[in-house]
Amino acid sequence: MIEILQFEFMRNALYAGFLTSIICGIIGTLIVVNRLVFLAGGIAHSAYGGIGMAFFFGLPYMVGAIGFSFVVAMIMAGVSLKAKERADTIVGVLWAVGMASGILLLDLTPGYNVDLMSYLFGSILSVPRSDLITMAAIGVVILFLVSYFFRDLLAMSYDEEFAQIRGMPVKRLYYMLIGMVAVTVVMVVQVVGLILVIALLTIPPSISEKYTKSLAKMMLSSCFLGMVFTTGGLWLSYRYDMTSGAAIIFLASVVFFLSLFLDRVILLFKKNIVL
Repeated sequence: MIEILQFEFMRNALYAGFLTSIICGIIGTLIVVNRLVFLAGGIAHSAYGGIGMAFFFGLPYMVGAIGFSFVVAMIMAGVSLKAKERADTIVGVLWAVGMASGILLLDLTPGYNVDLMSYLFGSILSVPRSDLITMAAIGVVILFLVSYFFRDLLAMSYDEEFAQIRGMPVKRLYYMLIGMVAVTVVMVVQVVGLILVIALLTIPPSISEKYTKSLAKMMLSSCFLGMVFTTGGLWLSYRYDMTSGAAIIFLASVVFFLSLFLDRVILLFKKNIVL
C-alpha cells in the first residue's frame, strides 16, 4: 500500500476518499435514521442534469452540479412534506428528468466529448487538488451545521412529534438536511459515481447502526468504515487494475453481507444457549 503514495494522483485520491468518508458518514447516518434513502437516490441521479448544465454553459463542475442538485432537492423536500402520498412518483419523475436532461446537454455541448463512464462510476483517481480544497471547504460547512443543530437533528430524526412540541423548526431542519444531502451527493459523485453514490452513503451507516447506541457514535463509526472502504477499494483497484469506484463499493458490500451473516450466527447462538 505504501508504494502507491509516491504518485500524486493516488495521494489526491486518498485525500478525496477520506473527505468523502467523513461527510458520508455524517450525512449518510442522518439519511439512514430518517429513512431518506429513496429521496437521496432521486437527488443523486437528478444531479446528472447539473453536470450536463455545467459543461454546456462552461461553468465549473462543482458550481453547476451543486446549484442544480440543490434546486431539485428543495423541490423534492417540498413535495415530500406537502404531498407525501405522491412523493415517490414526483421523486421518480425528477430522477428521470435530471438524468435525461444531463445526457442531452452533454450531447449538445459543442466541441467536447464527455466521458460518461467517469460520472456513472466515478473518477477518484483524477480528482484535482483544486477540487480537494472545495471539498474540504464544503465539508467544514456541513460539519459546522450538523454540530450546531445536532440536538435538533437528533430529536427530529427519532421523534418528529416531540421535536415539534418542543418548538423546534422541524421543517427548516428538514430542508437544511435535504440541502446538505444534495451537496454531499455532488462530492461523492467524483469518488464513486452516480450509480454507486447511494451505496457509499448508506452501507457504512447501515453497518454502524447495528453496533452503536447513539447517533454520534454511529456517525463516527460510519466515518471510520468509509475510510476503510475507500482505502481498501483504492488498493484493490491499483493492485488488480479495476475501476476504483466499483472496487470501493464492492468491498463495502462484502463487509455489509458479512455483518448480516454474523448477526444471523450470533442470533442462532443465543437461541441455542436459551434452549
